Amino acid sequence: MLRRLVIIKRVLGDAIGHFNYDDGWALASHLALSALLALFPFLIFATSLASFLGADAFAETAVHLIFDTWPEEIAAPIAREVSSVLTIQRGDFLTIGILAAAFFASNGIEALRVGLNRAYRVLDRRSIFFLRAQSLAFVLVATIGFLVVSSLLVVLPVAIGIAQQRLPWIEPYIGTINLWRILIAAVIIVLALIAVHLWLPAGKRRFREIVPGLIFTLVFWVVGSSLFATYLSYYSTYASTYAGLASIMIALVFLYIVSAIFILGGELNASIKRYLDARAKVAQ
Repeated sequence: MLRRLVIIKRVLGDAIGHFNYDDGWALASHLALSALLALFPFLIFATSLASFLGADAFAETAVHLIFDTWPEEIAAPIAREVSSVLTIQRGDFLTIGILAAAFFASNGIEALRVGLNRAYRVLDRRSIFFLRAQSLAFVLVATIGFLVVSSLLVVLPVAIGIAQQRLPWIEPYIGTINLWRILIAAVIIVLALIAVHLWLPAGKRRFREIVPGLIFTLVFWVVGSSLFATYLSYYSTYASTYAGLASIMIALVFLYIVSAIFILGGELNASIKRYLDARAKVAQ
């Protein structure tokens, strides 16, 4: 038991120490701002593609999928602004403006890459053209994934209704469409975390090597967002301090918390690998 505590202390000390030493807090700030700046271009690009393909229900579904995993106190103000932007009719896919939106959306992916490269302590020597193409591919895959989920959520209520008529005994196990949205959003987050940890930073990692960081990120995302939401409910002075900018400031602080947790997840994976590598050398 004592040995395990020593190991945990060593690994956590290495992860947190490197996070502080390597400007982790500044990186979290950069990642939070980049994520917020990339959010609107990504949704504009995705909505334009959806309109081009005839998926008119995409905007509402995308807002739910992104913000249903945020605490309501944080998500509600900015979700309204996003909805108002996305309700503008767009049929101008493949114009310069929409392609620029895709490019700016990929900046958010690049910020994730920088954070993970620093967390995993690797130097990325890949071509800048490859890196940007990969980021744009992430944006396109995310858009297509949202389109597929959007189509499924349109069909899902019909399928549930038919299932309830044919098999009444399954009704207690089905739940509501909101529950399905939350579950699907949670699955999307997990898959996205796996993808960015495996493929964005330089070097190669096996799935089992990224699991501790994934669990850490998911658990502390829930804990951190819940604590911040509680603070907003009881002690918030954002509305009086920032007036009309309150919703943006709340979103920035929330994304800053999530970004710090995300980078620490990568730091934890790197620290565990460093410890295991050191132990293997000693054994040899």
